[in-house]
Amino acid sequence: MNVQAYLMFNGRTEEALAFYGRAIGAEVTALMRFGEAPEAPPPGMIPEGWDDKVMHASFRVGAAELMASDGCQSDGAGFAGISLALSVASPAEAEQRFAALSEGGTVTMPLGPTFFAPAFGTLTDRFGVSWMVVVATA
Repeated sequence: MNVQAYLMFNGRTEEALAFYGRAIGAEVTALMRFGEAPEAPPPGMIPEGWDDKVMHASFRVGAAELMASDGCQSDGAGFAGISLALSVASPAEAEQRFAALSEGGTVTMPLGPTFFAPAFGTLTDRFGVSWMVVVATA
C-alpha cells in the first residue's frame, strides 16, 4: 500500500512544477495536458481554453513521488489542513531549500534549531502549499 499527495493547482501546475524543480530539485516524470486526453471531458467539466493546462503530472522529490493537476476549476487552490514535510541531510541544505521554497510565500515559523532537530521551520509557498523543512536525525 502507498499514499501519495495529489496537489491541485487550478491553472498553475506548470508554473509550480518549474518552481519546485528550481527550489527542491523536483523532476517531472509524467505530464499530460487536457487536450492530449484520448477522450474529451464531459461538457462544462473544464474551463474554456484549458486544452494546454495540465490534466495529470507526476513528479519526484528525492524518493517521493507526488502528483499534480490543474484540476477542473480556475479559482484559487486551497491546501488547508495538510503540510508536505521535506527532510534534508544538513542545516545548510535546510537553509537553502527553506529559502527557495519561501520565495514569494510566507514563513510561518522561521528555520532554526529545535529540541527535536538541528533545523526546522514551516512556510506556505507561493502556491498555498504548506511545507515543513526539517533536518533528519538518526
